[in-house]
Amino acid sequence: MNFLAHAHLSGDDDKLMIGNFIADSVKGKKHKNYTEGIANGIILHRKIDSFTDRHEIVKNSMSLIRSEYGKFSGIIIDIYYDHFLATKWDNYSTEPLNTYTKKVYSLLKRNFFILPARSQRILPFMISQNWLGGYADTDELKKVFYGMDRRTSNISGMRNAVDQLIENYDKLEEHFKEFYPQLQSYVESETRLINNKD
Repeated sequence: MNFLAHAHLSGDDDKLMIGNFIADSVKGKKHKNYTEGIANGIILHRKIDSFTDRHEIVKNSMSLIRSEYGKFSGIIIDIYYDHFLATKWDNYSTEPLNTYTKKVYSLLKRNFFILPARSQRILPFMISQNWLGGYADTDELKKVFYGMDRRTSNISGMRNAVDQLIENYDKLEEHFKEFYPQLQSYVESETRLINNKD
Protein backbone atom coordinates (compact mmCIF):
# COMPACT_ATOMS: atom_id res chain seq x y z
CA MET A 1 0.00 0.00 0.00
CA ASN A 2 1.11 3.58 -0.54
CA PHE A 3 0.83 6.84 1.43
CA LEU A 4 -2.94 7.27 1.40
CA ALA A 5 -3.72 3.74 2.55
CA HIS A 6 -1.06 3.83 5.26
CA ALA A 7 -2.51 7.07 6.60
CA HIS A 8 -6.08 5.75 6.47
CA LEU A 9 -5.11 2.53 8.22
CA SER A 10 -3.64 4.55 11.09
CA GLY A 11 -7.14 5.57 12.16
CA ASP A 12 -7.33 8.59 14.47
CA ASP A 13 -3.99 7.90 16.17
CA ASP A 14 -1.65 10.78 15.27
CA LYS A 15 1.53 9.06 16.47
CA LEU A 16 0.65 5.88 14.60
CA MET A 17 0.11 7.97 11.47
CA ILE A 18 3.46 9.75 11.80
CA GLY A 19 5.20 6.41 12.23
CA ASN A 20 3.35 4.99 9.26
CA PHE A 21 4.46 7.96 7.14
CA ILE A 22 8.15 7.83 8.04
CA ALA A 23 8.56 4.04 8.13
CA ASP A 24 10.25 3.68 4.74
CA SER A 25 12.89 6.15 5.92
CA VAL A 26 13.61 4.28 9.16
CA LYS A 27 15.65 1.14 8.67
CA GLY A 28 16.32 -1.81 10.93
CA LYS A 29 16.09 -1.12 14.64
CA LYS A 30 16.21 2.67 14.28
CA HIS A 31 12.49 2.77 15.14
CA LYS A 32 13.69 2.48 18.74
CA ASN A 33 14.98 6.07 18.47
CA TYR A 34 11.38 7.32 18.41
CA THR A 35 8.68 7.56 21.04
CA GLU A 36 6.64 4.42 21.60
CA GLY A 37 3.61 5.65 19.64
CA ILE A 38 5.64 6.58 16.56
CA ALA A 39 7.71 3.38 16.80
CA ASN A 40 4.45 1.43 16.85
CA GLY A 41 3.43 3.19 13.64
CA ILE A 42 6.70 2.18 11.99
CA ILE A 43 6.21 -1.42 13.05
CA LEU A 44 2.58 -1.37 11.87
CA HIS A 45 3.70 -0.03 8.49
CA ARG A 46 6.09 -2.96 8.14
CA LYS A 47 3.35 -5.42 9.07
CA ILE A 48 1.00 -3.86 6.50
CA ASP A 49 3.65 -4.16 3.80
CA SER A 50 4.40 -7.76 4.72
CA PHE A 51 0.71 -8.74 4.76
CA THR A 52 0.18 -7.02 1.41
CA ASP A 53 3.22 -8.51 -0.30
CA ARG A 54 2.26 -12.06 0.73
CA HIS A 55 -1.43 -11.82 -0.16
CA GLU A 56 -2.70 -13.91 -3.06
CA ILE A 57 -5.02 -11.17 -4.36
CA VAL A 58 -2.12 -8.72 -4.56
CA LYS A 59 -0.02 -11.34 -6.34
CA ASN A 60 -2.86 -11.75 -8.84
CA SER A 61 -2.83 -7.98 -9.45
CA MET A 62 0.93 -8.04 -9.95
CA SER A 63 0.63 -10.87 -12.46
CA LEU A 64 -1.42 -8.58 -14.72
CA ILE A 65 1.53 -6.20 -15.20
CA ARG A 66 4.62 -8.25 -14.33
CA SER A 67 5.57 -8.87 -17.94
CA GLU A 68 5.82 -5.09 -18.41
CA TYR A 69 7.36 -4.03 -15.12
CA GLY A 70 9.06 -7.01 -13.50
CA LYS A 71 10.43 -6.18 -10.05
CA PHE A 72 8.65 -2.81 -10.07
CA SER A 73 5.20 -4.44 -10.26
CA GLY A 74 4.65 -4.37 -6.49
CA ILE A 75 5.39 -0.65 -6.25
CA ILE A 76 2.98 0.08 -9.09
CA ILE A 77 0.19 -2.04 -7.59
CA ASP A 78 0.60 -0.17 -4.29
CA ILE A 79 -0.13 3.07 -6.13
CA TYR A 80 -2.98 1.55 -8.14
CA TYR A 81 -4.59 0.47 -4.88
CA ASP A 82 -4.24 3.98 -3.47
CA HIS A 83 -5.97 5.19 -6.62
CA PHE A 84 -8.94 2.93 -5.95
CA LEU A 85 -9.02 3.95 -2.28
CA ALA A 86 -9.13 7.60 -3.35
CA THR A 87 -11.81 7.08 -6.02
CA LYS A 88 -13.97 5.00 -3.66
CA TRP A 89 -13.11 7.04 -0.55
CA ASP A 90 -16.74 7.52 0.50
CA ASN A 91 -17.02 3.74 0.92
CA TYR A 92 -14.29 3.77 3.55
CA SER A 93 -14.64 7.09 5.35
CA THR A 94 -17.36 9.51 6.39
CA GLU A 95 -14.90 12.40 6.12
CA PRO A 96 -14.47 14.01 2.66
CA LEU A 97 -11.14 13.15 1.07
CA ASN A 98 -10.14 16.79 0.67
CA THR A 99 -10.77 17.47 4.36
CA TYR A 100 -8.91 14.32 5.36
CA THR A 101 -5.82 15.04 3.28
CA LYS A 102 -5.56 18.58 4.69
CA LYS A 103 -5.71 17.12 8.20
CA VAL A 104 -2.91 14.65 7.41
CA TYR A 105 -0.74 17.37 5.85
CA SER A 106 -1.29 19.62 8.85
CA LEU A 107 -0.28 16.86 11.27
CA LEU A 108 2.90 16.12 9.37
CA LYS A 109 3.82 19.82 9.09
CA ARG A 110 3.36 20.28 12.85
CA ASN A 111 5.76 17.43 13.43
CA PHE A 112 8.20 18.29 10.64
CA PHE A 113 11.30 18.50 12.82
CA ILE A 114 10.95 15.00 14.23
CA LEU A 115 10.72 13.47 10.75
CA PRO A 116 13.85 11.80 9.33
CA ALA A 117 15.66 13.72 6.60
CA ARG A 118 14.21 11.70 3.72
CA SER A 119 10.65 12.26 4.96
CA GLN A 120 11.38 15.98 5.38
CA ARG A 121 12.46 16.14 1.74
CA ILE A 122 9.35 14.30 0.55
CA LEU A 123 6.75 16.20 2.56
CA PRO A 124 6.84 19.60 0.76
CA PHE A 125 6.35 17.86 -2.60
CA MET A 126 3.59 15.69 -1.19
CA ILE A 127 1.72 18.76 0.03
CA SER A 128 2.34 21.10 -2.91
CA GLN A 129 1.39 18.39 -5.44
CA ASN A 130 -1.36 16.95 -3.21
CA TRP A 131 -0.21 13.36 -3.62
CA LEU A 132 -2.87 11.95 -1.28
CA GLY A 133 -5.83 13.53 -3.07
CA GLY A 134 -4.21 13.35 -6.50
CA TYR A 135 -4.19 9.56 -6.54
CA ALA A 136 -7.84 9.71 -7.63
CA ASP A 137 -6.96 11.43 -10.92
CA THR A 138 -5.22 9.45 -13.66
CA ASP A 139 -3.54 12.60 -15.04
CA GLU A 140 -1.99 13.19 -11.61
CA LEU A 141 -0.99 9.52 -11.45
CA LYS A 142 0.88 9.96 -14.72
CA LYS A 143 2.96 12.68 -13.04
CA VAL A 144 3.66 10.42 -10.07
CA PHE A 145 4.78 7.54 -12.24
CA TYR A 146 6.83 9.84 -14.49
CA GLY A 147 8.72 11.12 -11.45
CA MET A 148 9.29 7.60 -10.16
CA ASP A 149 10.55 6.48 -13.56
CA ARG A 150 13.06 9.32 -13.58
CA ARG A 151 14.30 8.27 -10.14
CA THR A 152 15.05 4.81 -11.57
CA SER A 153 16.98 6.43 -14.44
CA ASN A 154 14.06 5.54 -16.72
CA ILE A 155 14.72 1.81 -16.52
CA SER A 156 11.42 0.95 -14.79
CA GLY A 157 9.12 2.13 -17.56
CA MET A 158 6.73 3.37 -14.88
CA ARG A 159 5.92 6.49 -16.87
CA ASN A 160 3.56 4.22 -18.85
CA ALA A 161 1.95 2.53 -15.84
CA VAL A 162 -1.36 4.38 -16.18
CA ASP A 163 -1.84 2.63 -19.53
CA GLN A 164 -1.84 -0.75 -17.77
CA LEU A 165 -4.14 0.60 -15.07
CA ILE A 166 -6.69 1.62 -17.70
CA GLU A 167 -6.25 -1.63 -19.63
CA ASN A 168 -6.87 -3.77 -16.53
CA TYR A 169 -9.08 -1.32 -14.64
CA ASP A 170 -12.10 -3.50 -13.83
CA LYS A 171 -10.04 -6.49 -12.71
CA LEU A 172 -7.70 -4.38 -10.57
CA GLU A 173 -10.62 -2.56 -8.99
CA GLU A 174 -12.23 -5.90 -8.19
CA HIS A 175 -8.98 -7.06 -6.58
CA PHE A 176 -8.77 -3.93 -4.47
CA LYS A 177 -12.37 -4.17 -3.27
CA GLU A 178 -11.77 -7.76 -2.19
CA PHE A 179 -8.38 -7.14 -0.60
CA TYR A 180 -8.76 -3.87 1.30
CA PRO A 181 -11.40 -5.01 3.83
CA GLN A 182 -9.16 -7.98 4.63
CA LEU A 183 -6.25 -5.61 5.19
CA GLN A 184 -8.42 -3.40 7.40
CA SER A 185 -9.39 -6.39 9.54
CA TYR A 186 -5.75 -7.40 9.85
CA VAL A 187 -4.71 -3.88 10.89
CA GLU A 188 -7.52 -3.64 13.45
CA SER A 189 -6.29 -6.88 15.01
CA GLU A 190 -2.65 -5.73 15.03
CA THR A 191 -3.60 -2.32 16.44
CA ARG A 192 -5.48 -3.97 19.31
CA LEU A 193 -2.39 -6.01 20.11
CA ILE A 194 -0.29 -2.84 20.11
CA ASN A 195 -2.71 -0.98 22.38
CA ASN A 196 -3.05 -3.86 24.81
CA LYS A 197 0.59 -4.73 25.19
CA ASP A 198 2.21 -4.13 28.57
